[in-house]
Amino acid sequence: MNGAQDLGGMMGFGPVIPEKNEPYFHGDWEKRALAVTLACGALGQWTLDESRHARETIPPAHYLSKSYYDIWITALEKLLLRHGLVTAEELQAGDALTPRPVTRNPPLAADRVTAALAKGAPTERAVSTAPRFSIGDRVSTKVMHPTTHTRLPRYARGKTGMIKFYHGAHVFPDTHAHGLGEAPAHCYGIEFSARDLWGEGADPTLTVMVDCWEPYLERAA
Repeated sequence: MNGAQDLGGMMGFGPVIPEKNEPYFHGDWEKRALAVTLACGALGQWTLDESRHARETIPPAHYLSKSYYDIWITALEKLLLRHGLVTAEELQAGDALTPRPVTRNPPLAADRVTAALAKGAPTERAVSTAPRFSIGDRVSTKVMHPTTHTRLPRYARGKTGMIKFYHGAHVFPDTHAHGLGEAPAHCYGIEFSARDLWGEGADPTLTVMVDCWEPYLERAA
């Protein structure tokens, strides 16, 4: 969806200034925000793609005023409510008021955290169809403005680039985020010139690499 999270190429937000020796967390609450989000995700009630979409649906004015982990917690509250793991009254109270609901997976115990994080959630899948494109092909991205989740950034839609990498077939986020199945699709690394993305005023020496699933692509004319 075209939300506040899709800022690539937009103006007026100032430069990105890396913080020297930046710590992993800027406060203890951020550590807890990460831990709670991962622990809730491990219950298996939603997918990573659904959690991304939950962040995207935060209203722009609120999204842009929040810090990184504030966005995570706001989205987590939406997911917990949507899947019936908490009630609005429990969120307000900050405590459980009803018995713990049954979940697909048991709560993530402390002694399982390291193994669970090391395992991750691989997205590569085997598919029976051959890839439509090959490294070196010129392809164009589709012009699309879905109200649902997509990983094709707005600045790269309707643009032409060259396939530089083939990543294999992976879970398709656009369906997976909405409970419509994994629908694995071939995924490619597409190289675009900055001028093809942003016009003659862009730095001619720069290129941008965007990972694109096959449903986003058409063979360039």
